[in-house]
Amino acid sequence: MTITFAAAAEGFVRDLDEDFRRIEKLVARAREAGAGLLALPEAALGGYLSSLHGDHDDEPPQLDGDGPEIGRLIDLAGDMVITAGYCERGDTASGGRPYNSCVAVTGDGVLGRHRKVHQPLNENNSYAAGDRFAAFDSPVGRMGMMICYDKAFPEAARALAVDGARVVVCMSAWPASRTNRAPVLADDRWTRRFDLFDRARALENQIVWVSANQAGEYGSMQLVASAKIVDPGGEVLATTGTEAGLAVASIDVDESVDAARRFMGHLRDRRQASYVPVPA
Repeated sequence: MTITFAAAAEGFVRDLDEDFRRIEKLVARAREAGAGLLALPEAALGGYLSSLHGDHDDEPPQLDGDGPEIGRLIDLAGDMVITAGYCERGDTASGGRPYNSCVAVTGDGVLGRHRKVHQPLNENNSYAAGDRFAAFDSPVGRMGMMICYDKAFPEAARALAVDGARVVVCMSAWPASRTNRAPVLADDRWTRRFDLFDRARALENQIVWVSANQAGEYGSMQLVASAKIVDPGGEVLATTGTEAGLAVASIDVDESVDAARRFMGHLRDRRQASYVPVPA
């Protein structure tokens, strides 16, 4: 079955009503394109940190995982799958610190959740870390989610693929480099890394990869946008480039994944006994 995927590159702010106005516009565009899944960026509900270097003086609003904001997202989704990032209220296990989280919903409710595991620079000063990667079933097939820096670790995407995910959505607030930033955003080394990780994770696991990212400027950061859909061969089917927008592409998930794995099956051909465990 062919599924149309939409990945958003858009900026989001502390004002939740404004965020939902932007989300409503993206949902309308995705629905007009016939999308079965719309991926919104990390921190789409309430905005991301204004800096990754410990020099910010504001925090995103903490939201409950089953609170009214998630309910509002469910109401917007209808028969579409929507994924979105938010700051999840802390609990006893986190010592009260919030999690950098994301959720997948349809109009019927929550399909899956993820808490960001890997934390860059000083993000651990603001968020507690998650501790797992798990796939779940959805109307677009078995899928998994991760957030931003998670994709720099091959084990994260591999864990989801081994758990049966054929679609992985990565939601980011990925900035350009802070030092020696390129005059043209597309040439910035952090933009190139963002794109390389997207293509590599799709290819090495032979999965459909959907990458959403924040766009524009927020605090001290210039976000690289570059939302995209990547096929199981690592080819970019659609991208926003470094501008805000919506990347839209249609692909038969099962057919494309099965074709990619038919002869060169990366999951099938692993030699687990040869991989020496790396000490923690």
